[in-house]
Amino acid sequence: MRSPFICIFNMLSYCALYFIVFKLYHWVKAAQYAVFVLRNLRIDLATAEKMEGDIASNNGMPRLMGKIAVVTAAAQGIGRATAIRFAKEGATVYATDINLSLLEELKEFKVLIRSNVEKMVEQGGGSIINMSSVASSVKGVKTRFVYSTTKAAVVGLTKSIAIDFVDKGIRCNCICPGTVDTPSFRERVNANADAEQALRDFIARQPMGRLGTAEEIAALCVYLASDESKYTTGQAHVIDGGWAC
Repeated sequence: MRSPFICIFNMLSYCALYFIVFKLYHWVKAAQYAVFVLRNLRIDLATAEKMEGDIASNNGMPRLMGKIAVVTAAAQGIGRATAIRFAKEGATVYATDINLSLLEELKEFKVLIRSNVEKMVEQGGGSIINMSSVASSVKGVKTRFVYSTTKAAVVGLTKSIAIDFVDKGIRCNCICPGTVDTPSFRERVNANADAEQALRDFIARQPMGRLGTAEEIAALCVYLASDESKYTTGQAHVIDGGWAC
């Protein structure tokens, strides 16, 4: 039985818009997402069972059983939570990250050479999930124009991939999180002279009165990766606790 690929890409937020638009477009159109040579960790269901949390299921059945997932930026935060959640849902997960020291904390690693759209076509389809942000074309955020511009490019990229490959059985969606409590977020907070006040300010602007969690974003990733969303493509899914309302 063929296993469709699931790819989750978390774009580097502070890279130049030129790099996002030109380079990623080149990878998609000229090289069909190219061939990534990355260090990776394979997480299977047995490994995931030893990690934190319970195995989520749909009527007792893992929702991603038989699927193969490639998760980038998986050493911490949303990427890590997604890799673990996918594994718990039955997927074979290849977790990649440029930060090898953090990635090794998830267990052993090896060299990965793949995943591209051509393989998805051969397999009869797949799901690509890009990580954008509410700070993009969704909402203007003060003093975040570089970050927001790159994330807006991810939304455009997602829609382009979706229409280019919809007739090949490949779906492409992106997720636009609001403020999520991750290690990178804590680094931003701690860079302030008064870190405690900075954290209070971030929380104060949240309509729900709290920050999002990586696990909440991972839950949306599971939905978009599963067959439950097989009629959904080319969409920017906002998950921000009401911040963009």
